[in-house]
Amino acid sequence: MAVEIERKFLVRNDDWRPQVRGSAVIRQGYFCRTPLLRARIRIYGDKGFITLKSEPGTRSRHEFEYEIPQADAAEIIRRFSIEPLVTKTRHDVDHAGLRWAVDVFTGPNHGLVLAEVELEHEDQPVPLPDWVGEEVTGDRRYGNSNLARFPFASWGEELLPADVL
Repeated sequence: MAVEIERKFLVRNDDWRPQVRGSAVIRQGYFCRTPLLRARIRIYGDKGFITLKSEPGTRSRHEFEYEIPQADAAEIIRRFSIEPLVTKTRHDVDHAGLRWAVDVFTGPNHGLVLAEVELEHEDQPVPLPDWVGEEVTGDRRYGNSNLARFPFASWGEELLPADVL
């Protein structure tokens, strides 16, 4: 069974930019949301993917992701997205032997920059780069499916309660 183990952090500054190894634009739409499942279609660069993920807000989640034709992904997003799209540019950054994904969000989530790192096991030590800030792994507000429903730009002074999403 496919398991994704990742930690997610706010990014405090742009010191990661000189270390970028590659970048791609991501557009993703959600077509199913239940308490146990998030289902999305993603266009990542020039490829399409369908992904099923288990309940959000935890470090380890079941994840099933399959490549599909990009044209099909675009059509599924157009026809079946139940919420606004999440758009971002993902930058691959290497640090201390780990590959980090730094996501710079656009559109309604403009201003949000998150870094995530995928791990082999939950207890794997993670040397943190100087440019990462607060860890938000368990904070559901920062999950992409929640950012589709409650965009970062709309949070304002009062942040959404993390336990109501």
